[in-house]
Amino acid sequence: KLILPALNLAVFWEPLYESISQSAGNLLSLNFLENLRGYTPKYFCCSLELLTFPLCTAARCIHTDNNSKNLNKSLFSSYLTGLIEGDGTIITPKTLRSPKGKLNYPALQIVFHLKDLPLALLVQKELGVGSLSRKKGVDAYILTINSYEGILLVISLINGNMRTPKIHSLNALIDFLNNTKGTSIEKHPVSKESLDSNPWLSGFIEADASFQVRTTLSGKYPATRPQSSLLSKKDAGAKLECKLEISQRREDHKGYDNLDFLSHIAEFLETEVKKIRSDKPKPEYRVRTTNLKGNMNAKNYLLQFPLFGTKHLDSLDWMEVVDMFGRKEHNTDEGKEKIVKIKSGMNNFRTNFTWDHLQNFYNLKI
Repeated sequence: KLILPALNLAVFWEPLYESISQSAGNLLSLNFLENLRGYTPKYFCCSLELLTFPLCTAARCIHTDNNSKNLNKSLFSSYLTGLIEGDGTIITPKTLRSPKGKLNYPALQIVFHLKDLPLALLVQKELGVGSLSRKKGVDAYILTINSYEGILLVISLINGNMRTPKIHSLNALIDFLNNTKGTSIEKHPVSKESLDSNPWLSGFIEADASFQVRTTLSGKYPATRPQSSLLSKKDAGAKLECKLEISQRREDHKGYDNLDFLSHIAEFLETEVKKIRSDKPKPEYRVRTTNLKGNMNAKNYLLQFPLFGTKHLDSLDWMEVVDMFGRKEHNTDEGKEKIVKIKSGMNNFRTNFTWDHLQNFYNLKI
């Protein structure tokens, strides 16, 4: 049975559920999205004219230099680029036709966790193109964009905002279009803008990072008082840690090293890139905050450029714990007890979800 994320009753989940529960792979209509901007009774059935554009307007589909520059400046474009570089795929055919003469088409795909369906729908709505389908066998939805107009739109949004080796896949797609469609799209280099200047990193964190509150329940940390409601005698002396973590394969599937862009993130977070899983077939790099200053850098950034999926709720809990560390409350029994309680409702332990924050989602402005 399909499990939908828990939302306030203002959202019409029943017709949406019936649409996507028939079988894995069903496409979702954009018509359902008219109810996804308001998640409280106050905004129930409100008119949202900004979201009522057609599937692909002429203004969006025309590829011009001025239009591309305007698209490229939007906060949405930076956030979208981070999403794609974190958990997206840019597919470029090696040949225009298959051996049987069938046309091959390029595509862009973004993967969303099953519980982030509202975010996936809203991204689709802002783009005005693409189809959303359930990925068979895993807890994920895939937003696929394979129309010519849609691909041009996304290229206009992400070209110049890329920071990872995935730029090579974008450039291959641009070359394909220039060679087969007669376009003259310029390939822009990797973005060198400061990480705190736009929401690229929030999009990347949305796709490929985790907020961690760790409790080391070890007897070597002496308890300071007897058993309480949440902490046993042993647990009351626990060592607590608060970290933001990003892990990536050392080399992507095309053999490009991920060290450079991760080093920029590590510098921003006042930490360093570590090599992990070195004995595994696919060794990884890890960036993990290791001090209060790095955590505060992340917190201040996320206050300016927040997340929008369910991970947003984890970030709020995580930031509350960061503040407790800043006030040294984690050294008190009461603080430890509160942190353990916060942790018990984060990440995979979260059962209640609110989506009011999606009302502040970035609009695609032209």
